[in-house]
Amino acid sequence: MAGQVYARGSASGARRLHHTRVAGVTILADRARTLAWLTGGQVDTAQVAVRMAALWAPPHPFDQASMFPGVHSLAPGFALELGRRGEAGERQWWQPPESELPLAEGAAGLRTALREAVGVRVEPGQRWAADLSGGMDSTSLCFLAAEAGAELVALTLDRSDPHNDDHTYARQAAASLPPSTVHLTFSSAQLPPYLTDLGVSGEPEDEPSLKRRDLAQQEHLAHTHRSHGARRRLCGQGGDHLVIPPLSHLHDLLRHQPHLAWKRLSGYAAKHRWSRIQAARALADRRPYGAWLAAQGERLLRDTYTAAPPLSWGLPVRMPPWATPRARELVAGLLRTAVDIPPLADTRSRHGWIHQARQAARVALAYDQHGMELDMPFCDDAVLEACLRLRAHEAVTPWTFKPLLATAMRGIVPQPLLERTTKSGATAEWHTGLKTQQRQLASWCEDSRLLATGLADPHILRRAWLSPGTLPAADGPLVEFALAIETWLREVEQHPLPRYLKEHPREPSAAR
Repeated sequence: MAGQVYARGSASGARRLHHTRVAGVTILADRARTLAWLTGGQVDTAQVAVRMAALWAPPHPFDQASMFPGVHSLAPGFALELGRRGEAGERQWWQPPESELPLAEGAAGLRTALREAVGVRVEPGQRWAADLSGGMDSTSLCFLAAEAGAELVALTLDRSDPHNDDHTYARQAAASLPPSTVHLTFSSAQLPPYLTDLGVSGEPEDEPSLKRRDLAQQEHLAHTHRSHGARRRLCGQGGDHLVIPPLSHLHDLLRHQPHLAWKRLSGYAAKHRWSRIQAARALADRRPYGAWLAAQGERLLRDTYTAAPPLSWGLPVRMPPWATPRARELVAGLLRTAVDIPPLADTRSRHGWIHQARQAARVALAYDQHGMELDMPFCDDAVLEACLRLRAHEAVTPWTFKPLLATAMRGIVPQPLLERTTKSGATAEWHTGLKTQQRQLASWCEDSRLLATGLADPHILRRAWLSPGTLPAADGPLVEFALAIETWLREVEQHPLPRYLKEHPREPSAAR
């Protein structure tokens, strides 16, 4: 407007912007790789080290940092203003709302936000695919889409775990959806195994992600729903992150309602088998955010990780067993320089809740950049704000599962589906995928790009990739982080020119 530019993404981070300077001019793009290609930037080894420790949730602000030196990622909730003379400045446009609503009122707001998030996408009579896992998040979206008049193709995965009851709840849900609903169930044997095509190089995203885990399955599902006339698919990704506030809310509750806080703490300690002494010690920790980050760095150098109740500013930063001293020093150095970094909000619970939402948005963004036709309404800004308006201790308890979403969907989703207390996983599929890829992983051990950075010990990493069953269960995610980073580094190397860029023909200069 009049020579000035105002640009921003979303508050959740599901839409991102990045900027850099080229020949004194600020350049803005929605892909960090675009700017890295323009500037010839290489991968930032320190950011690779951070993601070795915490790929799915690096601590703020490293979760939003660019993987390329010289390329700056605009933080969610901030806008970039470009002036007429080329000057640029960042300005915060979003602030989290006050957390003051009781459960009933907050749930009504979430119901409205989710209903509108689905309604703005779905038109009556349109054919839409939708995940129907049997979990509360995807089931809620299916019923909201049906309410909006969509013709549904519901997709259910029947995992191999004999204790998995997802398909049972999915069948109950499908029976209550409109008769026109097409319900398709896929057993694990009908789908490509986890980590299929691990060695096939594709277009990389702006950062490593865990999408490779089930990418072949997602592409199979996309082909299936397209063959049934559904162009896009609703996905419940982000539900866990948005409707369940972090347990650090007990810090705030202890100050205002100590009796209730200790009662809740006892419930969580019994549920998760915490040491009550460790839990009490965690609640007594009053360090500000910057000091907590710096302490994480010091602990990394001492290599003194011990599991503890997740009641602080965030999950502890833990380096994998194959991390070299250089990797530890790089991450510790970043953490120690963050002493003056302010948290995302004034309390641990609100900081953690916003941080959780941003991790859901990072997943949504990875699939979007890959071109998957997925819509994730839980990652919409309005849904984020509706959840944050609730008093955290009313949105979660040790004795009920997702009370916020269950209350919001009452009268829309059949009550038996809202009373589910179990949650299934895909551990068996993950181990099967690793076994299937043993030859590929053995080959990678010989010319690993991750090893070339000097961040990983070759002997320990080789054992982790080729014999994951010999590792403690807690190391499983770290194994996958290393795989995701290795895949991404190879893709960046093999695709220096982003495929999504198109060269436009030059316009002929105007005749004088």
